[in-house]
Amino acid sequence: MLFTLLLALVIVSVTTEEKDSALPRLGDVSATESFIDSSEVVVVGFFEGGDSFGYKEFVTAASELNDVPAALCHEKEAWPHFNITSDTISIFRKADLHREDLLLSKAQALDVDGLTRFFSINELRYVTEYNQVTAVGLFKSKVKTHLLLLANRGSRDFDDLKDKMVALAPAYSGKFLFVLVDGTVKSNAHSLGYFGLKPNQLPRVAIYNQDLDRSWLLPPGEITPERLREFCDSFLQGELQKQTEEEKKPNSKTEL
Repeated sequence: MLFTLLLALVIVSVTTEEKDSALPRLGDVSATESFIDSSEVVVVGFFEGGDSFGYKEFVTAASELNDVPAALCHEKEAWPHFNITSDTISIFRKADLHREDLLLSKAQALDVDGLTRFFSINELRYVTEYNQVTAVGLFKSKVKTHLLLLANRGSRDFDDLKDKMVALAPAYSGKFLFVLVDGTVKSNAHSLGYFGLKPNQLPRVAIYNQDLDRSWLLPPGEITPERLREFCDSFLQGELQKQTEEEKKPNSKTEL
């Protein structure tokens, strides 16, 4: 019994060390900046050492990330450049030019599942697929305007439309969050209904502003990069909002 317990502890220790060694080490400011710039979303664990609170949980959770690069920065001389004063787990993302910090000194409890959820909620990309988890991160973002592609996965033009959105999104970083709403997912029926749409009426593109709680649909027609840019720019220039206000004004003519 004792031998089995010791063996289990050794296996856990070796596994943790293997996951630890798989994570890149960022030795200075330049290396850290290059890593942050290397992908749409990255995770960096700023830890003093392997005995720090949350370190093992971070290593385990980071090793399970599929498409999000993760690294460690132990070099405290580099921390001030990123305004880091104590052990912190940071998510850097380009979609809204935002950094989300988890200060370990303020975390009362920490486990792998909680960290995994933290990563999932804050994993906003140039085009983020809408679901119950990503919705939390989308609505937490300081960017309150969303450009939504409402389309049915598996349809003939789905991949092409998504590629157009991905290509356009970087030009609007910090201004729009680009969101994909899959019309084939039953739980997205409510989102489609908000725009008065059903799956058989897709694909369509819409803008939603959280602060105004107001939305605009791109008129039916071919969804081209040019039309998408014009649609985005018309919102940024206030033209869409003016159209809405004009529609609300009462008819000045008097019926006789």
